[in-house]
Amino acid sequence: MSSVPEDLLYTKDHEWVRLHEDGTATVGITDYAQESLGDITFIEFPDEGASFQSGETFGVVESVKAASDLYMPLAGEVIAINAEADGAPDLLNSDPYAAGWLLKIRLSEATEAEALLKPGDYIALT
Repeated sequence: MSSVPEDLLYTKDHEWVRLHEDGTATVGITDYAQESLGDITFIEFPDEGASFQSGETFGVVESVKAASDLYMPLAGEVIAINAEADGAPDLLNSDPYAAGWLLKIRLSEATEAEALLKPGDYIALT
């Protein structure tokens, strides 16, 4: 069974979100997603400073099995990408909720987070 931390929110597209008190959020892919993809070999990141609406494609993750689009869970501006994961994409496999994070974003509308899935709802989905 995949790990689903209780302190995160989730999307139906298998991204996770950690909200921060300063109006920012960290985004990654779930343990379920990385298990489904298999060995991750490449991540296409957006540029820092790029802005996205909720649901827009912000990048691609490639594995030995497939390539999958990454979807922005909340509207916002990219303020950081995980340069370590860019050089070692297997971090998404080994530590998807910590070292394998993808982006940090400055939220445009924090109330959008209310539409994300709580851990129990994500477990039911998977």
